[in-house]
Amino acid sequence: MEEAESYPPIDPSNFDLIVIGTGLPESIVASAASAAGKTVLHLDSNPFYGSHSASLPLNDFIPFIQSESQPQSRNLTSDDYVSTPVATRPLYSAVETNSYSSEPTENSRKFNLDLAGPRVLLCSDSMIDLILKTGINQYMEFKSVDASFISSADGGLENVPDSRSAIFKNRGLSLTEKNQLMKFFKLVQRHLGDDETEDDKISDQDLESPFVEFLTKIGLSQKLKSIILYTIVLADYDQENLEACKDVISTKSGISRLALYHSSIGRFPNANGAIIYPIYGQGELPQAFCRRAAVKGCIYVLRMPVVAILNDKDSGEYKGIKLVSGQELFSPKLIIAPSFTIPSTPNHDAQVANSDDVSLSDTKKVARGICITKHSLNTQVANCLVFFPPRSLYLEQSTSVRVLQLSSNVAVCPSGMFVTYLSAMCDDNVQGKKLLNAAINALFSVPISGNSENSGASNLSEHAEEKPCLLWSTLYIQELTTGGLDSISKTPMPDEHLHYTDLLDATEKIFKEIYPNEEFFPSINVSNDDEGGGSELDS
Repeated sequence: MEEAESYPPIDPSNFDLIVIGTGLPESIVASAASAAGKTVLHLDSNPFYGSHSASLPLNDFIPFIQSESQPQSRNLTSDDYVSTPVATRPLYSAVETNSYSSEPTENSRKFNLDLAGPRVLLCSDSMIDLILKTGINQYMEFKSVDASFISSADGGLENVPDSRSAIFKNRGLSLTEKNQLMKFFKLVQRHLGDDETEDDKISDQDLESPFVEFLTKIGLSQKLKSIILYTIVLADYDQENLEACKDVISTKSGISRLALYHSSIGRFPNANGAIIYPIYGQGELPQAFCRRAAVKGCIYVLRMPVVAILNDKDSGEYKGIKLVSGQELFSPKLIIAPSFTIPSTPNHDAQVANSDDVSLSDTKKVARGICITKHSLNTQVANCLVFFPPRSLYLEQSTSVRVLQLSSNVAVCPSGMFVTYLSAMCDDNVQGKKLLNAAINALFSVPISGNSENSGASNLSEHAEEKPCLLWSTLYIQELTTGGLDSISKTPMPDEHLHYTDLLDATEKIFKEIYPNEEFFPSINVSNDDEGGGSELDS
């Protein structure tokens, strides 16, 4: 009972909705339900907000990943209900960390490392619209991502020509390619225009065809197709190999993504391009939604593990939860984070660790990596994106590798250092590590050997200066889960995308399934400054 006595009781004990986990999807649903007038209890066993969407100090990052790499379970009995133990399943694997200098760990508290990086926001995407609609931009600040680069044939990095001015300034394109790209962007503009004739529209047949075939049909070079597909449209898989491609992008979808990207350029007066990033890291997003939910009456309790689900003894229906303290709380609806698993057969200990509605061997995976250096990938920019299209690192590369470098001006690392995130879709751990290591070797100078005890000063000085030298790195594989809907709804893991569009769509679907007659965040009065966003976007 000593452990139970350390947890304060929660009052009241009945709620319209209980949410376990403070990841971004859980935080958005809790905030939306609170805005709809529901009584909401939001719990998290962690001492911080964000769960799998959090931004953490360096010394806290690896322990969290490792703790989420092993199944865990607890069980308490209930006198009045069938008590089904809650367990956590491993959603991270193959964690590999190398330290070549003690400097990063000595400055651990000055880092805010994203668990789900790389991640950015397009200025016109649905997440920005929701941020403005809910008014949580008053809790956040953003900075522009200065530039985007794509790997070149000679192993260097070239600027992405994503606008008219960028096309003219680009030195990596021939005059013919510049003209081709300008004509293509004008074609897209005419197609999207409201006042244009049918002759200006792309045919329905072409809209339904693979985008890569349409780009070939209008005569774009291989280089231009690669730029459009992987840096603007953000394709994951090799679009040239249609038979093996797991996600073929249609022309209709490609045009839509292009339109979103171009409408993001210039939306905010003090954002340089199409892309922004939140100061202090992506973990600020779930915290902002939690703050809004708290204002609307949602009750928050951190460091509060949930050990069991309570079901009716006769019907088997969900009734509530049991906390580690022994307290029982009740609600008609429950939302749980993706790491939680509940066995289908109550009180069957052998099923706790492995049971779930989805087999982990069947889920998709994304390889993620974080690198810390003291120099930028490009001396002209502090925050930038880098893209390695399929087959640009090695011939068998079937997925794109995305890279996001951030500096201290977004408060994610100490002054004079840079944090670089990498990600790539993969079939297994071996393929994922191969993809990330190939990109790391292309971007950085990697010391011959490294370990957590080695200061690495002599190793670092031996390497050439043309590439930033690694001070610290970690690689890990994250499972991709899509969530599920029922009286107990499970939220999805952070997905493989750079943006939040798909994750937000899945989250809104969960809310509408739970509350079909409620609006997903009723509109509120927002000031002109907030609508423009200029006051919240630090330049």
